[in-house]
Amino acid sequence: MQETLNRAKQIRLIIFDVDGVLTDGSLYLGDDGQEYKAFNSRDGLGMKLLQKSGVEIGIITGRTSNVVAIRMESLGIRHVYQGQRHKVPAFEELRDKLGLRNEQIAYVGDDVVDLPVMRQVGLAITVQDAHPLVRARAHWQSRAGGGRGAAREICELLMEAQGTLEQAYEKYLR
Repeated sequence: MQETLNRAKQIRLIIFDVDGVLTDGSLYLGDDGQEYKAFNSRDGLGMKLLQKSGVEIGIITGRTSNVVAIRMESLGIRHVYQGQRHKVPAFEELRDKLGLRNEQIAYVGDDVVDLPVMRQVGLAITVQDAHPLVRARAHWQSRAGGGRGAAREICELLMEAQGTLEQAYEKYLR
C-alpha cells in the first residue's frame, strides 16, 4: 500500500474510462436509439473535490454519448475524449497538452482496451469488477465496482496521499 501512496503523491492528472468505471457498464438504449447511463452522485462529488485540490481530471472513452458530455460538463471536466477506439493517442495528446510526465498521471480502466494506457502511467488503477487481466496489471484496485462508488474511493485515495483529504471535507464537518 505504501508504494501505491508514493505513486499517488505524484499524480497531477487522473484519466477515467467511462463505461464500467464511472458507470456499471450497462448500456440502456431506448426504442428511439437514445442512450442512457447511470452515474453515481457520490463519485461526482469526489471528482469535484479532487479538482479543487489541484488534480486535473480527464476522460477517455471508446464510445460517444451526449450523456457523457452533459455529465462531464456538469462536473467541470474539460478534458473529454470520446469515440477513442485506440486510447493511447488521446492519452499522449492530453499528457503533452498539460506538459506532464507519465509518472504524474493515473489512469482508471476496467477492460483490456484500457491496458495500453495503463501500462504507461505512473499509477494504474482498476475497479473491483474489472476484467481479470486488468486487475492483475493494476497498481491498485478499488473495493467498489464501477459506477458504485469506485471513483469516489479513487479520488479519496489521491487526496489522502497528497494530504488534501482532510481539508476537502473540513467545511462539511464544522
